Amino acid sequence: MDSPGKTAETPTKRIILVSDGTGETAAQMAQAAMVQFSDEQVHFTRYKNVRNEAQILAICEDAAVRKELLIYTIVSPQLRQYLLTQALTLGIPCVDLLGPLLVGLAQYFGHEPKMIAGLLHDVNERYFQRIEAMEYTIQHDDGRDLSGLEKADLIILGISRTSKTPLSMYLSHQGWRIANIPLIHGFEIPLELQTVDQRRIIGLTIDPENLATIRRNRLERLGQDKGGDYADPSKVNEEIEYANEIFRKNRRWPVFNVTGKALEETASEIIKLMASRRLLPAHMKE
Repeated sequence: MDSPGKTAETPTKRIILVSDGTGETAAQMAQAAMVQFSDEQVHFTRYKNVRNEAQILAICEDAAVRKELLIYTIVSPQLRQYLLTQALTLGIPCVDLLGPLLVGLAQYFGHEPKMIAGLLHDVNERYFQRIEAMEYTIQHDDGRDLSGLEKADLIILGISRTSKTPLSMYLSHQGWRIANIPLIHGFEIPLELQTVDQRRIIGLTIDPENLATIRRNRLERLGQDKGGDYADPSKVNEEIEYANEIFRKNRRWPVFNVTGKALEETASEIIKLMASRRLLPAHMKE
């Protein structure tokens, strides 16, 4: 993590980062501040998950050898005070990044902080899990990519306009990796479905009249001819019967009727089912 553009003659300064979590906050703040000291050559050493006095004492004694700068983000006021005491005793320059902010916020809000180490990391983890789930879901929308189906938390099957994509995106925002695959009349279902956990596959169905109306409305919005096969009631019935025949052959796949239901209602039913099967995404099991 040395600064670029320095010569071999430039002495390297050493900064120790101490955190009771991952140390990301201390690292990011220190690096942001170092932009103002770009002529300095710096080496950072990070100590993560520091949760007791013995760890702090060892770090301080090591830092005292070279009088290194010690920057820390520690939630516990007792550990913060212990580190400050040791730093003063051993003559180590130190900077408390988190303590003054916590004190100021506590005074403003009128109550003490939760004092739980690693909360920011947990929040970030959940955020990145949602982003990863959304990326996966977009990649596997409408049968676009059949690779990596074993990584899906849920695989949704259904004919066109049964809300596969909206439902997939809704669930992905909650951290579910969803693959949705269209059932097309006259085409076999993908062979890849045979190799995945069958408990993670569900089907969507809908009332024929409702589906025909949805399709006609869609064609109207797109300015297309409403008299084709896409919205023809007899063709719609054929597609639904084709899907129902697939579902009858694969009775392990639960089928959800989305007729007249909001996305939230269908999603809630699916989540309850997957919870009963103990097949929730990892982050939802905690």
